[in-house]
Amino acid sequence: MAQTLKTATTTRTSPRTATPVLGLALALLATVVWSGSFVTSRGLADSVPPVQHAFWRWVVALAVVAPFGARQAWRQRALIRRHLRFVLLASFLGVALYNTLVNQAGLTTPAANMGMIMAASPVLMAVYERAAGVRLGARRVAGLLTACAGVLLLVGGGTGASFSAGDVWMVAAMASFGSYSALLRRRPAELTGTAFLFTTFLLGTLMLLPAQAASLALQGGFTPTPGTVLPLLYVGIASSAVAFFAWNRAIALVGPSRAGVVYYLQPVCVALLSWALLDEPTGWAQAGCMALILGGVVLGAGARR
Repeated sequence: MAQTLKTATTTRTSPRTATPVLGLALALLATVVWSGSFVTSRGLADSVPPVQHAFWRWVVALAVVAPFGARQAWRQRALIRRHLRFVLLASFLGVALYNTLVNQAGLTTPAANMGMIMAASPVLMAVYERAAGVRLGARRVAGLLTACAGVLLLVGGGTGASFSAGDVWMVAAMASFGSYSALLRRRPAELTGTAFLFTTFLLGTLMLLPAQAASLALQGGFTPTPGTVLPLLYVGIASSAVAFFAWNRAIALVGPSRAGVVYYLQPVCVALLSWALLDEPTGWAQAGCMALILGGVVLGAGARR
């Protein structure tokens, strides 16, 4: 009897069971928080130039992460130098490029469209992972395709909007984020999460400096008001420091394709937030497509590794 109880307790607390649950929960946290950043990009489109939006976002994120990551990054400086090409590419794709493209898209594209286009990134993640030799499994592929069908229907007819220049910027942002997520699987195991975040945030901010100077010279600065500063604090603290840490950890625990299935929830979250905060229209067609997306997420996220 004692042996049976011991076995049952071990099963309930098994790391094999806890790891996928934690990974999916972290992916969900990042997805929900990032949904707010699309609404912020759209909301600040008329008051903060896209490059300046991205630059100050990462300045805030760097200040938040520095007390935790700067010392660890210094201790691991030899490891970072050894993998400098990987770190530079991750900084460029995930920090300097991705959010700048999102902010540029926000000038001409509704937040709901931004979230829907970004939802295609899990397909790219899965392609990268399959190319690396990882077997995805029939159930995960089915969930991926089901959620993707919901996204395509939503883009094709759920919003009633046609493609614009901003949508093209979002396609580029989607490719940047999908590539960044796939690249995370190559992060050295010895490089801690906070050291990696601090290093990429620092390098990405430095990469944005020339564009920031050009934007100030050509467009001028923006007026600091509660309506501009508070959203920048949100994207700097929640959407950058918190969400990127959660997403990077989720990738390490469950892989990009499985975390990517959860990421399909983003257009649902963005559509609801844009409806509530920006008065962007929604309707029954969108609700049906969202239900299809949710079904695909449940199907794919529940697949065994």
